[in-house]
Amino acid sequence: MTSQSEIMSVSNLFAGYGETEILHGINLNVNDGEIVCVIGPNGAGKSTVLKAILGQINIRDGSINLADQDIVNTPTTEIIKKGISYVPQTNNVFVSLTVEENLEMGAWVNPEYTQKKLREMYELFPDLSEKRKQPAGSLSGGQRQMVAMAKALMVNAKILLLDEPTAGLSPKYRSEIFSTIKTINNNGVPILMVEQNAKQALGVSDRGYILVDGANRHTGSGIDLINDKEVARMFLGSRE
Repeated sequence: MTSQSEIMSVSNLFAGYGETEILHGINLNVNDGEIVCVIGPNGAGKSTVLKAILGQINIRDGSINLADQDIVNTPTTEIIKKGISYVPQTNNVFVSLTVEENLEMGAWVNPEYTQKKLREMYELFPDLSEKRKQPAGSLSGGQRQMVAMAKALMVNAKILLLDEPTAGLSPKYRSEIFSTIKTINNNGVPILMVEQNAKQALGVSDRGYILVDGANRHTGSGIDLINDKEVARMFLGSRE
C-alpha cells in the first residue's frame, strides 16, 4: 500500500562529470512505501542519477530533497548517515570476509545497534543466517547480492538505492532478487532501483521512469508502462 508522503525527490537536476553534462533536467520522486524503478537504454544516465543523489558527481543545478531537506553539496558519508542506503552494481561485498563480518561492516553508522540489526537481517534473509560464517566470496551471485542488500540495511534506511541488482544473474536468481526486493519493501523500506531487466523491474514497481539521453521520456505506474505499446516496443522487447 502506497502512501503519498514523499520520502525523496529529484527536481530539475543537471549533473555530470567534470565539464560533461550527463543529466539534463531530471525529475523523479519516491513516496513512502513505494518501489520506483528507473529504466532506459545504456548511456541514458540511470546510474548517474544514483551517483548524483549520493553526492558523488558534479551537480550544476536542481535540488535533491530527502524528507524535505535539500542534500545537494552534502558529503556522501553524511548522506548515508541521513538514511540513504546504497548497493552498487559491482564490488558490493567484501569477498574475503564472512557474511556476518560483511553485515557488521555495514553497521558503521550506528555500531551500538549491530546485534539488533543482525537479528533483523537474519529474519529478513533466512538463507544468510545459515551461511553467516561462510566467506561472502564462496556464495552464489544471487546470495552475494542478498549480502550486499542486507549490509546496506544495517543502518536505519529511509530509502534504499539499488544499482542493477540483477545484473549478470541467471533467471532463477533474478526472480529471487526481485522477490527479496518486494520483501524489503514490505518491511517498510522505500526503494529506488536502476535496472536493465526492465519488464521484471516494472512488474514489481509501483511506478517507473524511463530515461533517454539523460532526460525523462516516460513516467507511469509499473503496470501502465508494461502495457504501453510504444514503451514495450522501444524498451521492453528484447530485454526478457
